Amino acid sequence: MKVQTGSVVKAAAGRDGGGYFAVVGMQDGYCLIADGKSRRLGSPKRKNIKHLRFTNSMIDLNDITDKKLRTLLREISAAE
Repeated sequence: MKVQTGSVVKAAAGRDGGGYFAVVGMQDGYCLIADGKSRRLGSPKRKNIKHLRFTNSMIDLNDITDKKLRTLLREISAAE
């Protein structure tokens, strides 16, 4: 799957394994991910692509706040 900004991913490894995140950017072969709680949009986590599992969901990140991101990710995780 092609990595795009706004893709919803599930962390497969690491301290945040099992959590749902939104891809907010790319940097040198890594994804910058945020969930709005432990990783805010202003300071995303740099995560290796091979430690992520991509879902079919997308989030529009234009004019989104951390609270809205948390709500959307909670709804997506409950649906899967």
